Amino acid sequence: MELIDVHSHLQDKEFDNDREDVLENAKKVGVKKIITSTLDLKDAQISMEMFSKYKGFVYMTVGCNPCIVDEKEMEHPALEVIEEIQSFIRERKKDIVGIGEIGLDYYWIEGEQREKQKEFFRLWINFAKEMNLPLIVHSRSAGKYAIEILLEEKYSNVLMHSYDGKVGWALEAAKQGFYFSIPPSIVNSPQKQKLVKSIDINRIMLESDAPVLGPEKGKRNEPQNLVFTVSKISEIKNLSEDIVSEITTRNAAEFFKI
Repeated sequence: MELIDVHSHLQDKEFDNDREDVLENAKKVGVKKIITSTLDLKDAQISMEMFSKYKGFVYMTVGCNPCIVDEKEMEHPALEVIEEIQSFIRERKKDIVGIGEIGLDYYWIEGEQREKQKEFFRLWINFAKEMNLPLIVHSRSAGKYAIEILLEEKYSNVLMHSYDGKVGWALEAAKQGFYFSIPPSIVNSPQKQKLVKSIDINRIMLESDAPVLGPEKGKRNEPQNLVFTVSKISEIKNLSEDIVSEITTRNAAEFFKI
């Protein structure tokens, strides 16, 4: 099998002691490319070093933590943080394959702050349009609202990462060309299993979201665990693992142009 991990966090401190081993373990099971996704400027700078060191194997998307909304308690205003990250992207666009992750998080964010979060989300959507880059969307407990806004803004070059919302909204998004990436946690998630059953395989990609969302709760996740995702999708879709690998890899390569 040849696999592409479209969403991970290789720069996370969880990998500081054995990052080389993690990458080698991934290669051994057929992972050919890994996209690491960032949440702040420090993340992006670390990821840029990895991109340079592992060229052709590690790629990067650059985004901003959706929970950056409470300006009163922040050292720098949220908008200033966003502008700094966007400046980083503009300067290094040739090395970046997508914008993200960005989006909405209604698990952590409540009340009036959700309106601010929506405002920043629209700002990122329009920035992705300007840059002509794919958008990787985080929508924890906010799938419906994220998809509604994306449809309103008429941007469909979108990957919904680890979508946890209702299948009905996912089907509507898929009709408009959205993709959905599935993590190894699908082995224990009825919601992810239902999503995969409902969405056409041509709209699906693989993600690890390492170091989280692994096949075993509470245990550090790694890109090598994509094999669990492939196995479960194969079972649900009644397709061979080779076919699942071939289609999801093609989807990722075309979407990210890698």
